[in-house]
Amino acid sequence: MDMQSVSLSLHDESEGYEISPARVPMAVLRNFTKDVDDFLKGESGEIDTASLAVSVVHGSIGIRTEPIAHAGLFADLRRLSTSALLDGIDVRRRKVVERWQKMARSHRKVWITISTPALAQPLVVSAATDFRADDADQWVRVERYLQGEVVEMGGTRTVNAHIRLPDGRTLIAESSREVFRSDKVNRLYKVAMARIAAEYNVVTREYRDVRLLAFEEHHNALDEASLARLTERGAKAWKDVPSASSWVDGMRGNKA
Repeated sequence: MDMQSVSLSLHDESEGYEISPARVPMAVLRNFTKDVDDFLKGESGEIDTASLAVSVVHGSIGIRTEPIAHAGLFADLRRLSTSALLDGIDVRRRKVVERWQKMARSHRKVWITISTPALAQPLVVSAATDFRADDADQWVRVERYLQGEVVEMGGTRTVNAHIRLPDGRTLIAESSREVFRSDKVNRLYKVAMARIAAEYNVVTREYRDVRLLAFEEHHNALDEASLARLTERGAKAWKDVPSASSWVDGMRGNKA
């Protein structure tokens, strides 16, 4: 296929002014560039974004790639141009579009456009669009306990905790200052038991809109006194059995 550039632009007037390369909140720029990186790279990493040359352009702020030819990316762009259902596209790109759609619905002065010569007209993600997955109605509200390593916590405008789960995923849970203020234990870089409320997708097993309610105490240390009591109880129960292994073999029907 022919090599073509791709332009991804964020239009944002939610701060009371139109963002541009000359003026943009740092957090907005950081989040958008991360999303663009994820969208281009995809789950398979088919595009090496570390070596990809881009230009920053107006509109309100846009990122334009050098000409590229990656079948997976352009196939997903064509799907997005013909259907609002996200099930058939790359998993990582799907998550980015879902984030953009959620953001656009929350802030009606925010929208994203994606344009390339491969498409007849630019793709738009806005409050008027409805990009979604077929499993979008499989979300249920849950409250549960999760164990993981707290790798980041705090914040000024948004207070949250970043919890790395045993499967490697990092869960970002919003909370309140009071939760952190009342917690007397230093949780950072330690395994903790978190009580959360969230929406849980029973199909994809993903969490969203996660809120940290509290940290709960849990003890992995061996209770020496309890172990001694159990050992003593076991010894009394087996004291009349000359050989435990022979007894087990007999119960199984094995004969020496």
